[in-house]
Amino acid sequence: VIHEIGRAIHWIRQDAMPPAIKNLARVRHVQSQLYNQWKVLDTLTPSEYVEFRQVFGKASGFQSAQYRILEFILGNKSRSMMKVYEHQPEWHARLAEALKAPSLYEELLQHLSRIGMPVPASAIDRDFSEIRDEDAAVVAVLKTIYQDRHGYWQEYEMCEALMDIESNFQFWRFHHLKTVERIIGYKRGTGGSSGVPFLKKALDTEFFPELIRVRTEIGA
Repeated sequence: VIHEIGRAIHWIRQDAMPPAIKNLARVRHVQSQLYNQWKVLDTLTPSEYVEFRQVFGKASGFQSAQYRILEFILGNKSRSMMKVYEHQPEWHARLAEALKAPSLYEELLQHLSRIGMPVPASAIDRDFSEIRDEDAAVVAVLKTIYQDRHGYWQEYEMCEALMDIESNFQFWRFHHLKTVERIIGYKRGTGGSSGVPFLKKALDTEFFPELIRVRTEIGA
């Protein structure tokens, strides 16, 4: 997934939407496979799981450097999370690079600016390590694309590809939550998180909030 999103970013920087969209189509297929893996884990009962849970020790997916890179390149960045990887210099360096670089969505906004759309400078010329607040001006740009999808067909398709990734990620998060709830209930996570409450909070995270908000504006 990280590789394919990286390739998509490569093409977006060259204003080449079709190959970027194809890369993101692969991401969607991989997401489907990841989602379906929860169905296997759903077959575990609580009594079966406790037989080997201690093997994990304090390990947790929360500590996965690759997962954190994925979150960063999709836009959910956090300086504080860098501390988790200080004992892994190679991964810490890769995370630092992803933290400072434009996210997939921000690369799209830069493309929209290059083709003449009125994307505000505050959205594309800034410190990319910080999460940006939603901007009504950006929503207005996206509304133009959706209301003239034939005139901006490639950009429209890219926006929908991003929404597919957003939705699939949320489906994955939700199934993760329900699997954990079903197997261990409200025990704390092996990595020290609060478990189910932590996963519920994660469901509120949106990678592309302006792409979600624009749906309210279309036709209004």
